[in-house]
Amino acid sequence: MFEDFKDASATVEGIRIKAITGGAGPALLLLHGHPQTHAIWHKVAPALAQHFTLVAADLRGYGESGKPQGLPDHSNYSKRRMARDQVDLMRALGHDSFAVLGHDRGGRVAVRMALDHPGVVTKLVTLDVAPTLAMYEKTSFEFARAYWHWFFLVRPAPFPETLINADADLYLKQTIGARSAGLKPFAPEAYAHYLRCLRSPGTAHGICEDYRASVTIDLEHDRETLANGEKNACEFLALWGAEGVIEKCFDPIAEWRQYSRNVTGHALPCGHYIPEEAPEALIECVLPFLEA
Repeated sequence: MFEDFKDASATVEGIRIKAITGGAGPALLLLHGHPQTHAIWHKVAPALAQHFTLVAADLRGYGESGKPQGLPDHSNYSKRRMARDQVDLMRALGHDSFAVLGHDRGGRVAVRMALDHPGVVTKLVTLDVAPTLAMYEKTSFEFARAYWHWFFLVRPAPFPETLINADADLYLKQTIGARSAGLKPFAPEAYAHYLRCLRSPGTAHGICEDYRASVTIDLEHDRETLANGEKNACEFLALWGAEGVIEKCFDPIAEWRQYSRNVTGHALPCGHYIPEEAPEALIECVLPFLEA
């Protein structure tokens, strides 16, 4: 799926972070969401690689990255810790500053990265996310029905891990395939990659720990950020799917303004999985923003 890309994996603080790199130009880090991997970018990577040196990485706990046992406070799966993984990876590759494009969970990591590492993130793009704190505090019936996994995955181990491992293919179909576009956007080779990684030992636990962190330590970090009036200063473009839950249940720009001094954005004509559902529309939006 990634012709002319090469492996760029690195071990940071004892955890291997899987990554590939390709293209030429300013550095652009690509971060995926749940329950996927760097393969989500396969439709947009060729066009982006004509303008940027791309690094597409797997978050810890996902794909082919390391999957440590979660700590009691879930801090080793906090977005702060995941962000530091990626900053260390980029430094190991010679990129001290870079732009970030993050989908879903990767968008949450990207925002925390911009907050915690000012000057490192030059520009920020998130895809189909609103702040975690706002989404939990403003949970509605419609949101809970659509994002059931937010409440399932946070249950104590090993309950959700056991159910995911019992039938990973069913879990994958009930998550990525249950959104507005169904399974149509996912190329067979991409779906096979997601399934293979989901079946790998430790992945179910890593995914659950990501979400357990989101309902515990991540909320502590977000509340601290808001209480201190901290905001990231880089240019921030928030995009989301017009057919998705973010559009229906939240005001993402208003919510992100609590964390950013310079955020703009709008909906795209698709659902949640923007890089695979609407790759051309995504390219048309992000290229002018990132190159300006």
